[in-house]
Amino acid sequence: MGESNSDRRKYTRIGTDQVISFAPVDAQGFLGVSTDVSPGGIRFQAVGCEIEMGEVIRVTFNVGDQTLEAVGRVVWATDVDPITLDVGLEFMEIDPLDLQLIEQEAQEAVQG
Repeated sequence: MGESNSDRRKYTRIGTDQVISFAPVDAQGFLGVSTDVSPGGIRFQAVGCEIEMGEVIRVTFNVGDQTLEAVGRVVWATDVDPITLDVGLEFMEIDPLDLQLIEQEAQEAVQG
């Protein structure tokens, strides 16, 4: 039998469905909806904007009741429909305490 996607993933994902803000570093911001977050990055949907592979983006999002901010690089972007992109962002800069919170939430998600 083959491995499931969750067995092959480097990081455990935490399912989310919340509004986030994101922007190219030093640029005007946009809103999106996160799909999941892990210690390695965040996946979100963006509407009405263009995002390029390799672009560096600052993202603000919540884990539990904490608001976190990180800077990451777009590692993939897929068209969902003519105006919506599904985006994978790999974290490059994140506060160590924020990273610890994500890791803790991911561990709790695995346990149950």
